[in-house]
Formats: sequence, C-alpha cells, structure tokens
Amino acid sequence: MIWVVLVIFATLLDALRIFIDNYVSDVYFKKRLAFSQKLFYGYLGLITSVAILVITGFDIQSANFGVIGLLILSGLLSALAGLPYLKTLEIDDSTNLGIFIQLAPVLYLVLGWLFLGETFSPIQLIAFIFILAAPLLIVLTARKRSRHTKIKAIIYAFIYVFVAVVGNMVFVVANAENDSFINSIAFLTLGKALGSIFIVWSRPKWHRRFYKVLKTSKYKVLRPMLINYIISLAKDFAYRGALVLAPAIAIASAASDSTEPIVIFFMGLLLTLVWPKFGREKLDKKSILTHLAATVLVVIGIVLLQI
Repeated sequence: MIWVVLVIFATLLDALRIFIDNYVSDVYFKKRLAFSQKLFYGYLGLITSVAILVITGFDIQSANFGVIGLLILSGLLSALAGLPYLKTLEIDDSTNLGIFIQLAPVLYLVLGWLFLGETFSPIQLIAFIFILAAPLLIVLTARKRSRHTKIKAIIYAFIYVFVAVVGNMVFVVANAENDSFINSIAFLTLGKALGSIFIVWSRPKWHRRFYKVLKTSKYKVLRPMLINYIISLAKDFAYRGALVLAPAIAIASAASDSTEPIVIFFMGLLLTLVWPKFGREKLDKKSILTHLAATVLVVIGIVLLQI
C-alpha cells in the first residue's frame, strides 16, 4: 500500500509541476526556447546532488561505478526528455500533455515484460484495462484541435514519454543493485543536472535566452522556477519510490500516469477559479462530467490492483 500513497503524492506534485512549467513557458519565455530554463534547474541539481551525497556520507572508495554510471545515465535521459516535453507545452496545453502521457503505462508493460520478466495476474490485467480506459474516454471527448498541432503534439509527446520511460527503467534496474535509494536519487539528480547544463550550453541562443528572460523579468522568474524545482525533486523521490516498491513497474505507471490527466483537469479547474491566468481551463459541463466518469474508472482500477 505504501507505493499507492507514493503514486498519489507523485501524481499531485507532477500535475502542479506541469502547470508551473506551462505558466513559466507562456508568461516569461513567451513559448520561445523554453528549454533554456533548464539551465537554472541544472545548477540547482548539481548543488542538491552533492549535498545529498555529503549528508549521507557516501563512500567513493566502495562505490560500484557501473551502477553509478547507470543512475547518471537515467538522469541524462530524463534531462533529454525535457526537450520534447517543453516543446509540447509550447504548442499545446497542460491538459492535453497529460492525456498523451498515457502512452507510458503501455510502454512500461511491454518493456517490463521483455527486460524485467514481470508478469501479471488476470485481475491486475483487468485493473490495468480499467485504468487505461480513463484517459481513452478523455481523448475521445477532447475538444478539437488543428490537424497540424495535433500531429506535432503527438510526435513530441511520444518522444518525451519513450525517453522518460527508458530512463526510469534504467533507474529501476540500477537501483536494485544499489544499497541506498537516497543516493540513487542523488546520482539521478546529478545526471539530470549535467544533461540540462550541457544541452543548454551547447546551443548559445538557449543560454542567451535564459539570461535575457532573467533580466527582462527582473529575476521574478526565479521564484516560480525555484518552487518548481523543489516540487520536481519531491516528485522524483515519490514516483521512483513507487516504481521500486510496486508489484510491477507497469502497474505503478498505470496508476500514476492514467490518474494524472484527471488530476490536471480538476487542479486546472481550481486554479482557474482562484487564479485564471495560471489555470486557464474551460469550465464546461461536458468536460467536468467526462473527467468524473474517468475518475470512477481509475478508482475501480486501483481498487482491483489491491486484490
């Protein structure tokens, strides 16, 4: 049951993270070169990873550098996934990105079966179908978008999800050989930091864009980005902890990723009422009823997972 609590916590944090990313991308970066903000997260990630390793008393002499390399690789892949993720936010909104994330459980199911030897009981497979039916219901009733926008969003979202899933699979495999989960997160964070810094500095226009936004916003952009970094770090602990503790990585992903568009929608409604410029969701009866129905499907699926 602990993994279920972690999934719920991670889902709430990730939904909030997506809204803040969308807000920062729209308001401060004007949907242009939004990945440049990762430079800030990269610097914070370096500081965080070193601090964690120092506090936990990491002993480099007895370290398994093969495992450390895989954990850092997992972080690098996570950083790389940020490119298509933010590109999707530049051309689409938070709710639709949350819908596309539903590709993840299917990929976890296939990769977990192929590389981790994971198997599922009939009841768990039925639960899996119930959970995945929720985002399908949302997709079928989603508002229409232009064909060009839809195709671009699907391509970027698929690349994002695929790279993120592979990165998480690498983390699960490497963490199984590591004695400390906290240190695993530290090396994951280190990999994300190094990847983000390298990617941004490899494109001069990106790091110039970051510093330009800092100056034009009079450094106000640092506040939401700092909050977002703390949320992302907490989400990493919760989500990857759930992946490690769950009976199967695909089940944890299905419970988390399939719930996310529902959480994003209702969080968006709340934020729209409290802070319209931040939430920006449409308050129509059809959408609310659709998401309520999707919520019921997810709840049934999660209950079945516990049988």
